[in-house]
Amino acid sequence: MAEVGFYHLTRTSLEEALAPLLGRTLEAGKRAVVRCADDAAVGALDASLWKVREPVWLPHGSAALGQAAWQPVWLTADDDTPNGATFLFSVAGATIASPERFERIFDLFDGGDAAAVAAARVRWSAMKASGHTLTYWRQETRGWRRAG
Repeated sequence: MAEVGFYHLTRTSLEEALAPLLGRTLEAGKRAVVRCADDAAVGALDASLWKVREPVWLPHGSAALGQAAWQPVWLTADDDTPNGATFLFSVAGATIASPERFERIFDLFDGGDAAAVAAARVRWSAMKASGHTLTYWRQETRGWRRAG
């Protein structure tokens, strides 16, 4: 079973919150796949991750760039994990078809969007019913606070 963390964004954009979490993933020697809702979101996230300030450099790729096996972070709208990632970042409510394939799952959702919060509650219930270990993280002024 996966350890699933729900990350309630209340202070920053998805891109600002995601980059440091991906940076810590790479520091821990892990690989990540970031599952987006659609190909347009993959392209937008790809562009924004090249511009982040922290970490200074965040190597990543997508189908548009290729070389999946070389990419420590893979951006996709599909249910693929061609880089051998054990960490999954689900953004904007992207579907997680097989959560048991991952060691850790990060479900990031926009706390300012009532529909996104309601959808996250549904995903929480489904993950709990499947027996996964769940944690809830609320964004604070400086970092995250575990709230559940």
